[in-house]
Amino acid sequence: MTPARVRYAPSPTGDPHVGNIRTAVWTWLYARHTGGQFLVRLEDTDQARAVEGSLERILDSLRWLGLDWDEGPDIGGPYEPYVQSERLPLYQAAAARLIEQGNAYPCFCSSEELDALRTRQQKEKRPTGYEGKCRTIAPAEARARLDTGEPHVIRFATPREGTTTVVDLLRGDVTVENRTLDDFVILKSDGFPTYHLAHPVDDTAMAITHVTRGDEWLPSAPRHALLFDALGYARPTYVHTPIILAPGGGKLSKRHGAKFVLEYAEEGYLADALLNFLCITGWGHGDDTVFTRERLIELFDLADLSLNPATFDVDKLNWLNGVYLRDMPERDLAELLARRLELSLPPEVLRPLDRAFVEAFTPLVRERIQVLSDVTALVDFFYLDEVPTPPREEFLQKRFKDDAPGAASAIESVADALEAVTPWETPAIEASMRALAETSSVKVGDLFTLVRLAVTGKRISPPLFESIELLGDTKAVDSLRRAASMLRA
Repeated sequence: MTPARVRYAPSPTGDPHVGNIRTAVWTWLYARHTGGQFLVRLEDTDQARAVEGSLERILDSLRWLGLDWDEGPDIGGPYEPYVQSERLPLYQAAAARLIEQGNAYPCFCSSEELDALRTRQQKEKRPTGYEGKCRTIAPAEARARLDTGEPHVIRFATPREGTTTVVDLLRGDVTVENRTLDDFVILKSDGFPTYHLAHPVDDTAMAITHVTRGDEWLPSAPRHALLFDALGYARPTYVHTPIILAPGGGKLSKRHGAKFVLEYAEEGYLADALLNFLCITGWGHGDDTVFTRERLIELFDLADLSLNPATFDVDKLNWLNGVYLRDMPERDLAELLARRLELSLPPEVLRPLDRAFVEAFTPLVRERIQVLSDVTALVDFFYLDEVPTPPREEFLQKRFKDDAPGAASAIESVADALEAVTPWETPAIEASMRALAETSSVKVGDLFTLVRLAVTGKRISPPLFESIELLGDTKAVDSLRRAASMLRA
């Protein structure tokens, strides 16, 4: 297998979203699968859209996911610099060479002229695009105008005849007629390249073998192929990947559960789970769903990507994250839960949390959480000086509908029984409560619901008897009597 040299080339316009980072995941996996190199290159030629701090957030996102890079803007490498704004002489030299060859020319058209052209084309219901007005300017006149400092861009002189074929790893040959392509800008008036020029210059200079990018770039691929050919460069292997769709189709957004990568970290997702999810959202291996990182590296091949757009399934992500949490060694999970709770519990709770106590309730909650942030609502009652008593209507349902005295009496009977329990351990607590239920006119389920509400303050909690043990005899009994008193008021 030939080692691949691949790159992740984000723009510093904000945090990477899941669609963008999925490309990085696939590219990284392919590099590691082939024993090749994974590069990071910052594409910051659109200076107006650059966001301060974006590069750091991008690199932090890759680090959190465990996507290490062999060359990049922070660590350098044999083809540095890895920031496009620091490579301007290379693009300007390439543009000058294309002009000299007759493959490019300076364009002096103003923005007002271009706007008027676009408006006229739209009115005439013709395809919009530059029609080559400056292409016929004589070289001597063009040089004279350049010497005066007249504002201009550099456009590629697209061939008028024939066709251009691009080979895509997933689609095969993609052919377009050259007459459908306009003379596109390759160097802007500020001296910065467009992506069209920067891509072939940089990927050739850095010996990139495979270019993996979203299929929104497929219409531009023939332009890039023409540039590679005009510059005498060997074309890379293109892999244009389908986008991730929202459930039901359409553009994916935060309301569908999609977030920036570091937001997943902040909300308690595991990096390996998100990596697994992103990889299989558009790629698969049989009926398997859960893969270790090592197994993904062993199996993954860009050629196996699906051509069909994948749907972002946040329920599947949550389920998958839950699987990873449950598969963790218990002590490791307890440490993650403790860190999460230290971030989310009320400020009056003393830090650091007692790790032994967290380890005690970890087995009780590991089957009930899908993300780490779920734990706070499940166990916060353990840490409160006084468990909040729910509103009385929470107690007065089903068997006790409109029967507050009956509910209070049932709760008091449990408090009396628990006061006599010794030792204060789960088996003894359960035996006492079940014995009481057998002699009571109240069904077990109805009785235990009342107790759960009183001692945890919620309808959904960790297992009841184990929670009562961890809560402690004094706090548990006090919570029961407080609830009974509220119902009698």
